[in-house]
Amino acid sequence: MTSKNCTNCIWNHDNILRNLVNSNPGFNNNNWDQQNHNVTVPNLVTAISSLQEFSDKLSRGQIDNIMKDVESKTKGRGNRGRARGIVPQQRAAAPKLLRPQQGALPQHTPPIQPGLPCVWDARVPGAQPQQQAGWAARPPAPEITHPTSISLGRGSRLGGPEGQQVTSEASKEGSDVDNSQTRLGGSGNVRGCTNRTEIISTKPVNCKTKKGSDGTVIQLKANYFQLISATKWSLNQYRVDFNPSIEDTRTRKKLVANGIRPFNVTGYLFDGTVLYTPNRLYPEPCEFVSQDERSQENIKVEIRLVGEVHWGDYHYLQVFNVIIRKCFNYMNFQLLGRNYFDPNLKVSIRDHNLELWPGFLTSMKQYEQNIMLNVDLSFKVLRTDTVYDLLLECGSNHDPRQEFLKRVIGSIVLTEYNNRTYRIDDVVFNKNPDHTFTKRDNTQISFRKYFQERYQVNIQHNDQPLLISKSKAREIRSGMPELVVLLPELCIMTGLSDKQRGNLQLMRAMSEHTRVNAGDRMRKLLQFAERLRACPAALEEIRRWDLKLAENLIEFQGRVLPAESLLLRDNQPIQGGEEVDWTRNLRTAPMYNVVNIDKLAIIAPSRVAQAAQEFGQMLSQAGKGMSMIINSKVFIIPDDRINSYLSEIEKVHAQVKPSMVMVVLTNNSGDRYNGIKKKCYIDNALPCQVILARNLTCKGPMSIATKVAIQMNCKMGGAPWAISLPKNTMVVGFDVCRDTAERSKSFAGMVASIDQACTQYYSMVTEHEFEQELSSNIANFMLLACKRFQQINKVIPDRIVVYRDGVGDGQIQYVKEYEVEMIKTRLAEELYKEVPLQMAVIIVSKRINTKIFRSQASQRNDFNVPPGTVVDDVITWPERYDFYIVSQCVRQGTATPTSYNVIEDTLGIDANKLQRFTYKMCHMYFNWSGTVRVPAPCQYAHKLSFLTAQSLHRAASSALSNTLYYL
Repeated sequence: MTSKNCTNCIWNHDNILRNLVNSNPGFNNNNWDQQNHNVTVPNLVTAISSLQEFSDKLSRGQIDNIMKDVESKTKGRGNRGRARGIVPQQRAAAPKLLRPQQGALPQHTPPIQPGLPCVWDARVPGAQPQQQAGWAARPPAPEITHPTSISLGRGSRLGGPEGQQVTSEASKEGSDVDNSQTRLGGSGNVRGCTNRTEIISTKPVNCKTKKGSDGTVIQLKANYFQLISATKWSLNQYRVDFNPSIEDTRTRKKLVANGIRPFNVTGYLFDGTVLYTPNRLYPEPCEFVSQDERSQENIKVEIRLVGEVHWGDYHYLQVFNVIIRKCFNYMNFQLLGRNYFDPNLKVSIRDHNLELWPGFLTSMKQYEQNIMLNVDLSFKVLRTDTVYDLLLECGSNHDPRQEFLKRVIGSIVLTEYNNRTYRIDDVVFNKNPDHTFTKRDNTQISFRKYFQERYQVNIQHNDQPLLISKSKAREIRSGMPELVVLLPELCIMTGLSDKQRGNLQLMRAMSEHTRVNAGDRMRKLLQFAERLRACPAALEEIRRWDLKLAENLIEFQGRVLPAESLLLRDNQPIQGGEEVDWTRNLRTAPMYNVVNIDKLAIIAPSRVAQAAQEFGQMLSQAGKGMSMIINSKVFIIPDDRINSYLSEIEKVHAQVKPSMVMVVLTNNSGDRYNGIKKKCYIDNALPCQVILARNLTCKGPMSIATKVAIQMNCKMGGAPWAISLPKNTMVVGFDVCRDTAERSKSFAGMVASIDQACTQYYSMVTEHEFEQELSSNIANFMLLACKRFQQINKVIPDRIVVYRDGVGDGQIQYVKEYEVEMIKTRLAEELYKEVPLQMAVIIVSKRINTKIFRSQASQRNDFNVPPGTVVDDVITWPERYDFYIVSQCVRQGTATPTSYNVIEDTLGIDANKLQRFTYKMCHMYFNWSGTVRVPAPCQYAHKLSFLTAQSLHRAASSALSNTLYYL
């Protein structure tokens, strides 16, 4: 999770324009002076009151054009190296910092004197706080002086690339702050969210219906509660500013609650940034002084009108969400990051210093016929150890600083004093809690004293460095400071370390609580609804706003698509059964397309040479059953050092010229794996198979040998099976992964089928910075892929289906308007001059909170839906051509469907055929003898970009572009 803290941001013309557009759909870009930067609040109120005369003059498309001029779409932070989509060039520019590995601190600030010794320096008599080996090149820590300071929570950021200023909330205390630059949560929107044209129609104009017809009807439920009734009231929307700025949301709410009483407000909602009330507050803007109970400081509160919320407005649904989140407080849930968790039901795993907090994710939106509340279970893993404990643990290492940096940079921590999460990007070793920084009123204060005064937290240890967290560009635009300072002893580690993830006992203990089966999940959701109704304060809050939720989960009809037959050699059909698993059928049947491996070089250390020899014989035996010839020879190296592996690969490649090399590793060391893959794929264009030594002698070695043989066949250009598909159809997959070595860049993996059976693929990787657009890259790749298809099949593709992964909801409009148009233009200019281009572009989303269940349990007493379940109504969106498919078989936990959003469709086929085609492609991932969650090209693209970003860090040799070498 990342922190969504919002701080003071500049009340500029873009922010005003966003508020005007969202609160008044009749606002016209021509009626706004883009160069006017000196807009006052009275002018704003006057502009708002005069907007109704434009209400009949603008279409939704014109409003979208206005929004595109001022809106910046952002990329979500990926998980385990995953980058969520793209960042358009027209977004607001932010200063580009150094990467964490190079010391991500501003270079314009002067150095300061070294601080007190860190913990490991204190353990060694006479040790000096100097930089150790490997950190000589790290830039000095910034001098914290006015006007530049480092934030300790929230702040405002001023200046640009040449005049970077990182202001601190602490630096504002006791000073006069210009209210035109005070905190704005997403330009007057709900806390921490960027205001945008939220309801975007992506449904193609030629889409008459998105409902299919094939399959067996099945009664389903989903994790949605229908909103039965809601009064169509109108609300005033206000922005609330505090001077000096207040970080804690609870304190903000208390200040507003105490100060707003004299205004005779009948009811209001306040989420810490935006206030909604049916009453009009006078005078405008409304100002009052309220006292902070903890610091006894008088806080000036200013409330400004920014618009009205009417029925049908997107903000209307946001108000519903704020009401539900307010009920969580009444139910004694605790806010961690952006979500609520129940501390009363937390589970302690004491042997591993972990706590598991259960909670709920909620979201209320307009679906096909009704407004519904989506509720899903969530779990937060908290480690009871702090970053300071990790610091002590690293102190026994031979290079403590380097070890600490290795383990802490990139981790997510939770600060208990404000329940926020931060990503650690750097560490300042030559500072400690007693160092001071300059507040905005030019007074000096130490970090120790600041935390004591601000949060009543006493710092216990002085021998600790300072942690630095960099805000993302999106967070900076919404008001976050660029740098946030944290103290190790106040930061709790979150998530699991690599060592903990490798602990099978720990993972098994956690799965007992987190892997909830479908039946238990439904019961927990109904218990949540009962708990909500049983809380008097929450029930009163809901009734006060005339809302009524259904007591049961939504129930509707879906369909189970017919089972698909797979094809082996000579089009011999095989079935996967109810669980869609055809593993057994592959062991004794010839594969669809076989590439023999005449020379397989097995490189193994001497201590596992015998096991490697026996496994090579099993590979040959397994290959015979599938009509595949595998001839292997073992090459022994004396030890398992990385240099021994690399030198032997080079030697074997030069002397033997093997068809493929198999490398046996004694452990899963990332350095060895990455080095081997680079040597094979980049330097020698040599197909490579890596296997762990423990898998050579484990139970069921013949089963492992069969799967390895299938995988090697694919890497050589073969295909184990096929499926019946339309002719002359090219299927494309696209995904993006962030580079783990350099966080400022990522790799886009693009994969396209180039044969009639969709078993052969052409692949390409492109490297790009976060700020670069991907539209030109994907358009160029599409052209190359079509030409390769034409070269092999002597005809250009009749139809092209693109499955685009790695796109968040905020980037869908960009993909639709820029990437798709770029592809269409490029292909029309080069190939489709005389024939029309028939193409569909489908956004694939796996990270969704929708869960689908059977209404009645199956014969196995299981509420999970069968593979092939399709939902294209009730819980889909009215402005989209979308559907859900559960393609995989789930034996544990709850099945999560995959969402497909068709943003471009000129194929000339109906929704039923597109759904069937998508489900067919989920059978074509050759690394698993069953169906997968996404279409195979999409999964191949992910594997390609993931391997490049995690191990290679640059594109592999182009000689491998026609094989699935990345499996």
